[in-house]
Amino acid sequence: MAVSAYIFIEISQGKAKEVTKQIAKIDGVREVHVVTGPYDAIARIEASDINTLGALVVSKIQFTSGVIRTQTNIVVD
Repeated sequence: MAVSAYIFIEISQGKAKEVTKQIAKIDGVREVHVVTGPYDAIARIEASDINTLGALVVSKIQFTSGVIRTQTNIVVD
């Protein structure tokens, strides 16, 4: 059963559109949007298990140039 999560992303000033375009290309990212509020973007991701999901966040999303920090919220329903 797939695991999904919402990733709240803080991005360097002025780079939100550029960074979200790069994140959208990552396998496992189902959608990503620039938003207002304390975070600059929110992504919905899916992976086959929790370990794969964690690796996706740590080795792909957090390593995208312009990403300052992320907060992962796993869907529990």
